[in-house]
Amino acid sequence: MSHSTITLWSDASFFSPYVMSVYVALTEKGLPFSIQRVSLSDREQHKPAYGSISLTQRVPALQVDDFSLSESSAIAEYLEERYPAPEYERLYPNNREKRAKAREIQAWLRSDFAPLRTERPTEVLFAGKKFAPLSTAAQQSADKLIAGVESLLVNGQQNLFGEWSIADTDLAVMINRLALHGDVLPEKMADYAHFQWQRASVQLWLGEAGKTRS
Repeated sequence: MSHSTITLWSDASFFSPYVMSVYVALTEKGLPFSIQRVSLSDREQHKPAYGSISLTQRVPALQVDDFSLSESSAIAEYLEERYPAPEYERLYPNNREKRAKAREIQAWLRSDFAPLRTERPTEVLFAGKKFAPLSTAAQQSADKLIAGVESLLVNGQQNLFGEWSIADTDLAVMINRLALHGDVLPEKMADYAHFQWQRASVQLWLGEAGKTRS
């Protein structure tokens, strides 16, 4: 088992879905880690101290001993290689093609859906906030998400690939921007996101997020 010193750098409010993704990955791997908060409102991410840790000056950043890395999907892949199965839990499917699809989904979620992310921000997920009805652009973004997800979900499977992967958590985050807000969704899609939200690692993150508002 790991004896490394691992630090996860998070936004102070725990609103970042990308920090959440890394938190879930570390928790699923069973790795002990500490959390350091970065105040984005005070622009601490642009100060030299954090810039020496994060190339992108964004959260999350991960430190493992004297190695540091930014970008949540890069971090997940690094953790998968440094702490591989079977000694540690798997983050990506064992099958090569399924593993590639999981990474495709992660990249899609991070590069698309800007109008939806803007009008259904993570305050919906982690603070229960409500916002105005979706604009035409955001509804089109939501429709694109719905069409894509319906093509991915297999009847009778609670996970994308017949086994949990970090892509399931990332996808559930995007779906729950709508589901937890009360926007109209296909039942199968809402059920999938609800199931993923109950995973122990996700619930631990939600507990951490809740502490900042209690």
